[in-house]
This record gives sequence, structure tokens and C-alpha cells, in this order.
Amino acid sequence: MEIRFKNLDPKQIYKIMTSVIVPRPIAWVSTVSKEGINNLAPFSYFAGISSDPPLIAVSIGSKSQEEKKDTWKNIEETGEFVINMVTKDLISPMNITSLPFEEEVDEFEKACLTPVPSLSVKPPRVKESPVNIECKRYEIIEIGKMGLILGEVLTVHIRDDILNEKGYVDTTKLEIIGRLGGANYCLITAENTFELKRPDKE
Repeated sequence: MEIRFKNLDPKQIYKIMTSVIVPRPIAWVSTVSKEGINNLAPFSYFAGISSDPPLIAVSIGSKSQEEKKDTWKNIEETGEFVINMVTKDLISPMNITSLPFEEEVDEFEKACLTPVPSLSVKPPRVKESPVNIECKRYEIIEIGKMGLILGEVLTVHIRDDILNEKGYVDTTKLEIIGRLGGANYCLITAENTFELKRPDKE
């Protein structure tokens, strides 16, 4: 089957793209509004794009034609955010924060999560998450109804028990959640990962 995107509407395109670009890590983004209200929401159009400078990218949609999502608005107005990684134990609270709450609602409270102070930015970290990535806004690129948020990484918090002897994260201990198509997710564990070293040129 060949699918020509020019014949599809955006919703159909979204469903195809999110079902073939898998698995995708989830950026569980915490921000603070200029009024001081905490916000927390998950996004799976997310990737690391550069190490020098250290940049990540998160794509965030709009509530409507005229209104940006709270996360996008907060980053635009304050210039700061934190990405909290989603693990097996955090599936349920992450799902709660995906609901379209009003902007005056604190999603930390709704999901019974613990906000803890960040080191380099104002938005709090999710205490229950084993990895928190503090970022400042690098650039926002508007693409149609989407905002491509480029963030410069300032500080990363990593829970000690998932570090290996070299000081790097042992991803087999992380039990990270990945986003698939539709309502499907995957779980990365030691049992379903494997090592593959690059071959020698010879």
C-alpha cells in the first residue's frame, strides 16, 4: 500500500506518523505560568537533537486555532521548563496529566505528585521521576498549529540507583515507557533489550 499524504487530513496523517515512528520517549514537561501556577503535561514528539550545545526538541500543539496549549504558552512567557522522564510506576499519574485541565489547575495536585525545587530554573521537578532535565528556552519555531520548542539543557538530575559504574544511566534499570500508536505504550526492560556493537571496517 502507498499512502499519499496530500490526500489526507491532518488527523489521518497524525495517526499514521505516530504508529510508524515508534517507540517515542515521553517528555513529561513541567512549567510555571507567569501567575505562578504549576503545569505538567506529556508530549511524545520529543528528541535530543544536539550535544554541543546540549539541545532537546519538544513539539507541542494548540488547544484551538487561536489558543496555544498551556505548556507552550508558559515556556514562551517564562523561558523555562523541566522534562521529567516517565517510568513504569508513573504511567497512571502521567495519564491523568494528559487531560485538558483549565490553566488555573495545578496538575501536580491532580495527579498526587510531589513538586520539588529545581536547581537552575523556576519550574519544579517531579520528585517521583528518576530523571529530570532542566531547560531554558533556546528557540520556538511555529510550524502550522505546532510549536517546536528547542530547549538548552542546564542541569540533569539522575537517581543514584540507575547509574552504572561509569556514571552513566543504565537504561535497563530505568524501566522507561515509550509511546506507540493510538493508546498503546511499551515498556523497556533488561529482558527486552540487547547489545549490538558496531562492526569493524575490515
